[in-house]
Amino acid sequence: MDQLDVSEEDHVGLLIQKEISFGFKKDGLFVFDEPLKRARFNAINWIFKITEALDFHFQTAYLSVTYLDQFLTKRYIDAEKNWAIRLLSIACVSLAAKMEECNVPELSKFQLEDCYFFQGKVIQKMELLVLTTLDWNMSIITPFSFLSYFIKKFGNDSDTMQPIFTVIMEGFNLMDHRPSVVAAAATLLALDQTLTIEDVRLKMDSISQIEPNDVFDCYTLIRRLYEEKMKREEHLYTPNTSVIRSRTIDYAVSMTKRRRLSFIDDEDGGDEKDPHQEDPKT
Repeated sequence: MDQLDVSEEDHVGLLIQKEISFGFKKDGLFVFDEPLKRARFNAINWIFKITEALDFHFQTAYLSVTYLDQFLTKRYIDAEKNWAIRLLSIACVSLAAKMEECNVPELSKFQLEDCYFFQGKVIQKMELLVLTTLDWNMSIITPFSFLSYFIKKFGNDSDTMQPIFTVIMEGFNLMDHRPSVVAAAATLLALDQTLTIEDVRLKMDSISQIEPNDVFDCYTLIRRLYEEKMKREEHLYTPNTSVIRSRTIDYAVSMTKRRRLSFIDDEDGGDEKDPHQEDPKT
């Protein structure tokens, strides 16, 4: 394999510094309780449906889930209120599309034919709440920023989409793992599913800014999640990622306090509300 250009190495180094400063894996692993895991799983299924329907890139779906996970680690949301989860999902996809897509449709197009339909101004207020919660930092590093580097580094042209898809769907909080680590682990897993810690250390030897043990831990986790997913795949709905262009796990926890999401803090239950009229307040 040809030696990587120095400028590419420098660029990757800058990306790694950016992801560290952003706060990936900053405060330890964050746990999703069981209701929130289920709500998140359903939200991600919907995100894949809408990104497929709108012919968005896979990167847009991944960034949407990154926004979703970051929001859920910072604010409380009642996982039993399906309309609130849906509204949050729409806002995350809309914001991600503005970052990744050349052509972004009007807000009415971000809603499937089902029981929920939100007015544009309601979605915009939810977008604002997501923006303020994420401190307006929407240019988030994802594993896709590193894939070409690791594919060239490891001499692997295998499909890395399935390992990354597994990362998204299997309760894997995207904020708990540095994107560079996910990219390295996914590329190695696509290359060889039998690597040992020694193999990973050897392959990562020349990349000083990424800890090989972190890569191996992530590699092992994705491999286990993928194996578990395959065992029960016939019982679960799995979106068809081949039509998208570019185309539960227990965490060791360091719990962080989350600000309460006031506009869903009611006593009557979200399912009894008319989502057309919901007016989120920041």
